[in-house]
Amino acid sequence: MSAPLPALLGGTELVAWRLDAQQFAATWDSGEGAYRYGGRWSSVGVRAVYCALDASTTILEVAVHRGFKRMDTIAHSLTSLRIIDPADVHVVDAESLPNSNWLRTGMPSAGQQSFGDALLRTHKFVAVPSVVSPNSWNLLFVASTADGRYTLRSQEGFALDTRLNPPLA
Repeated sequence: MSAPLPALLGGTELVAWRLDAQQFAATWDSGEGAYRYGGRWSSVGVRAVYCALDASTTILEVAVHRGFKRMDTIAHSLTSLRIIDPADVHVVDAESLPNSNWLRTGMPSAGQQSFGDALLRTHKFVAVPSVVSPNSWNLLFVASTADGRYTLRSQEGFALDTRLNPPLA
């Protein structure tokens, strides 16, 4: 069963989060990384922008790929964006996936990437369960498809809690 979507908790915005190396902060919504290398829900050549619906999950998503050492020693920027109309978000729950293994750790399959590509062609935003944090959600979009449907909310320097990269004993 999928985790419930985050409640607004009295807020008025649907916010997504992204963490980039500082050198790429200005191009946070270009989808360049996914375009070059593909991702869990997109093939090489698709400019998918990967975000999370909470800041902690976006940090874990970067950590699982880059490691805490890199996050500790390279300057990063934490970006938040506002989705103008939450009705633009298509939610993909675990039960609707053709293959439940897509939500397990490991390399994505060609079928999974093709499934994600089709979602990104059809919907402005796609929310999918996070693999690294199964009770959390990732948000994906292609900027040209979602043009005018989101705004940059904030960008700030990110400093990893140094306890996550302690000295070797």
